[in-house]
Amino acid sequence: MKFFYSVVFLLFLSWLPMAQADQGYSLVNPPQPTTSGKKIEVLEFFYYGCPHCYHLQKYLDLWLKKLPKDVEFRYVPTIFNDEWMKLAKTYYALDVMGLEPRLHGAVYDAVQVQNIDLGDENTLLDWAAKRGVDRGKLSAAYASFTTQVDVNKSKQMTRSYGIMGTPSLVVDGKYLTSPELTRSLPGTITELDKLIQMARAARH
Repeated sequence: MKFFYSVVFLLFLSWLPMAQADQGYSLVNPPQPTTSGKKIEVLEFFYYGCPHCYHLQKYLDLWLKKLPKDVEFRYVPTIFNDEWMKLAKTYYALDVMGLEPRLHGAVYDAVQVQNIDLGDENTLLDWAAKRGVDRGKLSAAYASFTTQVDVNKSKQMTRSYGIMGTPSLVVDGKYLTSPELTRSLPGTITELDKLIQMARAARH
């Protein structure tokens, strides 16, 4: 897995010249449709097994507390292969039960710090049960048609948005930024705010 992630990172670096000159973003080509209506859509393509995503999350948490009223934020589990699909399924199973807001950070800690394989269903169920989650209901959510549809959609979005590495933040289906492009975790949040302003101006 670490070897694969390194390969993905190198591929992402080879893609960097496509970014806007001297700027910390690139254009999504072709632009993708949004589902946020009148609000500006912000998507984070992430992976629980990605250390960069884990470290960016603390900056995102602070940013989300001040989320502008005209912005809608959504997580999108990135899927490059079947191995990454496992943790995407974990995310969506928790999301189906409405548990994602409470347990998102805890999943990161379990995977990144405690080395718990929450991509394994039984391990996930045991872990969640210790946190007061109904094991039977989570098992049903894990196997549900809704979860499978969401996983398939994430796989398609990873391709259609041209995601080459995680984390990647996409604004209004047009602009993509990431720590690889900004060379900084806090700088990524600063760039995100700039792209939201650009999207806001474009909408008006």
